[in-house]
Amino acid sequence: MRAVVLVGGFGTRLRPLTDGIPKQMLPVGHSPMIEHVVSYLASYGIEQVILSMGFRPEVFEGAYPEGQCLNIPLQYTIESEPLDTAGAIRYAIDQNGIDETFLVFNGDVLTDLNIDQLVTSHRSSGAMATIALTRVTDPGKYGVVSVDKSGKVCGFVEKPPSGEEPSNFINAGVYVLEPASLLRISSGVSASIERQVFPEMCLEGSLFAKVFDGYWIDAGTPETYLAANIDLIGGNCRRTVDPIHYRAYVDRFARVEKSVIGDSARIAAGAEVTNSLVMAGASIGEGARVDQSIVASGAVVSNGAEVTGLTVLGFETFVSSNEKLDGAKRPAIEDQV
Repeated sequence: MRAVVLVGGFGTRLRPLTDGIPKQMLPVGHSPMIEHVVSYLASYGIEQVILSMGFRPEVFEGAYPEGQCLNIPLQYTIESEPLDTAGAIRYAIDQNGIDETFLVFNGDVLTDLNIDQLVTSHRSSGAMATIALTRVTDPGKYGVVSVDKSGKVCGFVEKPPSGEEPSNFINAGVYVLEPASLLRISSGVSASIERQVFPEMCLEGSLFAKVFDGYWIDAGTPETYLAANIDLIGGNCRRTVDPIHYRAYVDRFARVEKSVIGDSARIAAGAEVTNSLVMAGASIGEGARVDQSIVASGAVVSNGAEVTGLTVLGFETFVSSNEKLDGAKRPAIEDQV
């Protein structure tokens, strides 16, 4: 089976980290997010990954110039203009000659749901499409999915009022599809699979779903992206990594707790780094404090500075000595969507 991984978005919610790089190339632990996705897919026997790209495709091509990631063949499908999710999938079908059941995966999702079970459920139901669902404790923040006892999708409700939720299941961003399910839209036309294709299939009775428990996170916001990194060192998901890269320097008089410290990063004496991500090559000065924040590669937090409250420092940014940032973004984001 082949998998189409959607990596074409602009990553607006993660700016300024994504001003010049697709979010799937940002590190989770000590390797790019896309490598976690490909490794997971490979563990279920996926033999080829098609990257559906739009924003900065050359970053992916430069990172994997031989067309392989972790020994899994990659195909690059590049949109000339944004086609949204359904349009991107249809374009990938056409460009790669997909004529059998295939998998679609949102490129900012990290999960341990069982793909074998999802495919088995899809084939046994005779569905045209099967979506993986995950449970949430606060369904009013999401678009929820209602299903009947057979697993057939009955409807979608966007951010239902408290007490009126038809379920606590949300779309997990992982689908098994038949190519014909996308033929309802024209090739090269922008369309949403979530807002257009799936509701139409629901009315036809050809859309099914399977609910999974276990680890799942959409790492597309600063809060969830940071959480995905912390989860890798906290034992909250199946994979784990060492918190501190072996080439990082952490002074013996520094304090690092529940944080990921990247390759060649430097943490000076008296510095405190807690619940944070410090990417490769970043520098935290003497007596500085970083808490629940993200420090991108090459950024400098000078002596005595404080960076707290989910502050996001972009690549090569600078925080002056004794400066205090709380919930800030640097560079500042204007017209954030």
